[in-house]
Amino acid sequence: MRYAAIDIGSNAVRLLIADILEKKEEVVYTKNTLLRVPLRLGDDAFIDKHISIGKFQDMVKTMRAFRNLMDVYKVTDYMACATSAMRDSDNGMAVVEACKEEGIDIQIVDGGVEAKIIYNSYLSNTIDKTKVYLYIDVGGGSTEITLFANGELVDSQSFNLGTIRILDNQDQPETWDKMRRWVKEKTRGYKNIYGIGTGGNINKLSRIANEKGDKPMTYAKLKAIFDHLNSFSLKDRIHELGLRSDRADVIIPASEIFLTIMKVGHLKNIVAPRVGLVDGIIQTLIDKNFKNNTQI
Repeated sequence: MRYAAIDIGSNAVRLLIADILEKKEEVVYTKNTLLRVPLRLGDDAFIDKHISIGKFQDMVKTMRAFRNLMDVYKVTDYMACATSAMRDSDNGMAVVEACKEEGIDIQIVDGGVEAKIIYNSYLSNTIDKTKVYLYIDVGGGSTEITLFANGELVDSQSFNLGTIRILDNQDQPETWDKMRRWVKEKTRGYKNIYGIGTGGNINKLSRIANEKGDKPMTYAKLKAIFDHLNSFSLKDRIHELGLRSDRADVIIPASEIFLTIMKVGHLKNIVAPRVGLVDGIIQTLIDKNFKNNTQI
């Protein structure tokens, strides 16, 4: 049995095909195939509030290719979710309709739903119920922040701050201020808050910091990595440091967002479990089809 997850983000579009295995009283999945296409829908969405003809066509072609791959892999269930860029585009629903003709049904989800799906991929089964966590997901168009204490969700908020939005100078000072105020207010009164970061940029930062992606990074460690990366030009981050061209630019604003939140919230450290929306979608499909089972 195979499930598929499609994440239509502001920076890239991803397809994860996972093998679903039933083991006694639990259902688990293993990643079979993961594809990433850097469409950067956010470049259109955040500046023009409209997805251009070129990106519209590329999106449809990508969904057609994903549909063909899903058929070849004999996928039995799937879910496709679009986030900030599609939310901000006045022709987002037109894109959805065009992709539906290619056999892909897309849900445009809000920031809160996006955060809950990602939470489903990791936190619900792994967090220490005695600790306080600030979960941070930084995408191309938005940042979702959720506070957990004693194993319970305390509060969650989505902010229109993302890497593509910042690169395109579409971020607003008042949004930064709003995020700082929210983090300061929600973390007040808690001690020893631990950060959990998701998204491609924090995953890459974690790999730079250490070989094991699940090893926590302190604020000082993350700041040192940011300063090092920022000392190089975009061209040199690609050619000398070996970063992908579509990662070399967004990793700088992503670092700024994580550092801002860590500083304001006085986070002890941050860990990158290397999961994302596609992982949460697969787990959501498992929960739907095997209601009495959970993934470990």
